[in-house]
Amino acid sequence: MKNDFEEKFTEYQADMVSICLEYVDWRADAIYIYCSYESNTIYGDCFFEITKKVVKKHQLNDIKGKEKGFEYDVSEERQRGLLDIISEDIEKIYTLCMKYGKDMPTEMKLVYDVKKNSLKADYCYENLWTDSETKLGLHICEEWFEEVKKKEEG
Repeated sequence: MKNDFEEKFTEYQADMVSICLEYVDWRADAIYIYCSYESNTIYGDCFFEITKKVVKKHQLNDIKGKEKGFEYDVSEERQRGLLDIISEDIEKIYTLCMKYGKDMPTEMKLVYDVKKNSLKADYCYENLWTDSETKLGLHICEEWFEEVKKKEEG
């Protein structure tokens, strides 16, 4: 049986998955969510795998082989709304960790397999970019995107 901390932590991650599913109108094979919290700085982003192509949130309509006549709403307003909710959930996780005296992950990589309805999460507790003069959370997310794209698309 999960305790309150685990329940809330899981709930906030599920909320991120849910808003991403809504963003792609439930038309994705996998969702990748990147969350970073270092030096009181929050960074969150996501990307998707659809019909064997890995794409960023603004590239959804560039996918070949997507349902004919269907267009994703990738407006700046919609993207901003998506990222705002992800950031709010990261902040809620931080507040939850502080309330329960738990370490806050500096990085969370969430991978949701839509068909299997399963979520995998990797957590890191080390600073990844705070001490770097050239790297930020967005750079690490970009590296992850390229790594996944190479793996999934060959």
